[in-house]
Order: sequence, then structure tokens, then C-alpha cells
Amino acid sequence: MRPLSQADLDQVVTVLDRAPQLDVFVGSRVHASGLAPSRLAGELWGYFEEERLRSMCYSGANLVPVGATAPAARTFADLALRRGRRCSSIVGPADAVLTMWDLLRPEWGPAREVRACQPVMALATAPAVAPDPLVRRVRPDELDQLLPAAIAMFTEEVGVSPNGTDGGVYYRARLSELVRAGRAFARFEDGEIVFKAEVGAVTPHACQVQGVWVRPDRRGEGLSVGGMAAVAGFALREIAPTVSLYVNDFNTAARGAYRRVGFTEVGRFATVMF
Repeated sequence: MRPLSQADLDQVVTVLDRAPQLDVFVGSRVHASGLAPSRLAGELWGYFEEERLRSMCYSGANLVPVGATAPAARTFADLALRRGRRCSSIVGPADAVLTMWDLLRPEWGPAREVRACQPVMALATAPAVAPDPLVRRVRPDELDQLLPAAIAMFTEEVGVSPNGTDGGVYYRARLSELVRAGRAFARFEDGEIVFKAEVGAVTPHACQVQGVWVRPDRRGEGLSVGGMAAVAGFALREIAPTVSLYVNDFNTAARGAYRRVGFTEVGRFATVMF
């Protein structure tokens, strides 16, 4: 096991291409950076078997295993233990994440929350329902309207505010980046957002929807079905050939909405949050 560099790029892409619908986050970092250390915003560890790259783990703000076998997951956990916790979460394929957490828990625990079963769902064909015609891209001048909805979604989903110690400067900048890239979508009514979602990570093979939110007083009206159909339609036409997302297993309403749009389960994630 060793850190990977630009010289390993071809092997890294080969590993990512095994499950492009699952490994969108790390794939987006690799494709955007070319593994240049100054742009990767973290480190990528490689686990080799007979001199061939078999598994990887991204170490940055999150710890994210990729294609990790059980021996690889244990090796990554051992290195993470020796380096000390630098991440705010461990997230990725459930088997690998939970194997790592079993070894990390005695020193890194307790976690703020462990979500052990998060279905990964994907769509590669036209949505099965009509898109909401009022869902559109958010314009840069509408960032101040999007920000409160995004903060509300993040706080409700993760359990802490995204504003952190910097007063929200980083979170606002990241949201602004997505808006400028044309990857933030919303339905506005009377100048307020009632549905929104963003396309966070993008690779040549897939993109990942995040931050799906319906204003609390409008839930139960089906806004997420038409809204997600609209977002998926935009993404499939203009961003990537497959749209993926992951959702908590206990969120039966969201899972039902995504299934109505045409998303099907392709894997399981787990997340350990600190």
C-alpha cells in the first residue's frame, strides 16, 4: 500500500471504471485534478496485489474507500489510525466503510452518527414521469435565495449547520461554484424556493445528485417527483450519461419518489459522521 501519484493515473482510472455509478465523488476529484497534488485536495492511497492496483482510498475532508476488498479496507484503516483522524466522515460502499469503522471505532469513536445502509440509486434512461416545467437552473443573482434552502437541507440531513467555524464562507463559495457551473436547480414560487437539488460530483461516466430538498410546508405534494425528473433530465442531456444518488434507507418517502422517477438500486453506501 502506498500513496498514488500522477504516474498511476491509468491504473486509477481503470479501478474507477469498475463501478462508475458508485465512485462518482472520487472519480470527480481524479478527473478534475489528474492526480496533481495541488488540485486533488487530499491524498489517494493505493492497495496493490501482485503489483496491480486493486483498491483505493481517498483521504481528505472525507475518508472514501473505492473498490476496497476486506484486506484493503483493513490496511486503509490501519494507516488512518497511524495518521490520526483528519476527516469529518467516512463514506462509501457499505462493506468497506463498516470494516474500516470496526477497526477505527476504539480510537476514533464514538461517532456522532452511523448510517449503515444507504441505497445507491442510478438512472441512465429518460425519467419515467413528466418533469416539473417550473424547475430550472438557479441564476448567479439568485444565490441569496438558494443559500437559506441549502443550509436548511444540510442541517436537517447532517444534523449540524454547514456554516462551521468560518461563518459559512466556504459553504457559500461551494454553492456559488455549482450555480456558476449550471449544476444547481430549483423551483421558485413567489420568489422563494420550494424544491431544489444540485449535481455535486461529475465524471465522464456519471454525475451525483445531492441536496434534494422540499420546503417543509410543501411536502407530500409530489414536488420531489417532478422536480427530480426535471433535474435528471437536465443532467442526462447536458452533464453525464448516468445520474446517481444515495439516500438513507429510513427515508421511505424519498426512496419511493426516486423509484417513481425511474431510479433503481445499484449498491449500498454507509456513512460514519463525526
